[in-house]
Amino acid sequence: MAHQPGAVLWDMDGTLLDSAEYHWLAWREALAAEGFDLTRAQFESTFGQRNDTILRATFGPDLPLGEVDRIAGVKEARYRELVKTHGIDALPGVRRCLDRLNAGGWRQAVASAAPRLNVETILDALNIADCFDAIVSAEDVQRGKPDPQVFLLAAERLGVSPARCIVLEDAPAGIEGARRAGMRSIGVLSTHASLRADLTVRTLDELPDDTFERLLSKT
Repeated sequence: MAHQPGAVLWDMDGTLLDSAEYHWLAWREALAAEGFDLTRAQFESTFGQRNDTILRATFGPDLPLGEVDRIAGVKEARYRELVKTHGIDALPGVRRCLDRLNAGGWRQAVASAAPRLNVETILDALNIADCFDAIVSAEDVQRGKPDPQVFLLAAERLGVSPARCIVLEDAPAGIEGARRAGMRSIGVLSTHASLRADLTVRTLDELPDDTFERLLSKT
């Protein structure tokens, strides 16, 4: 086991970047077209959840899948347009972390509830696509966080056992998903005041260089 590489599984929204404003604008616009006036509080209460979960919470549990896909498609296309038009920045410490982990032989994956096109758009916009060995996105899983499916699938695609994985997350559901997957977690306090992770930081800039090695040595 000692010779197996470690892996870091990155959530995307709120962890790699702060995309909340673009998501807010895109959701507000897409739902306004359906006659629904979304408030900021409603948006924030569902941020990070799967689109089908958000839309059925908004329009009722019986919203047909075709309608879910149609409205979500409008929203996501608008989101990608905002990213491409206005650009986006990685959160503090992200690039340093990615580079250091790559140099140290760690495997890395994106494990996100976002659609794959969104993930690819963001990785291209940040110019970090070549840092990752695998991507797991909304299309790959049937169950959203806190179900551990997204993390277990990412570990499988990297060829790394769950016990050798560390999850980077900004949301309680993601931290809980990591725990259920049998993985260590680092919580980034970009969108929540506190997280029940193995370690929490305000930004990844605060992490000492040996943080990931030390976390895995505790397993």
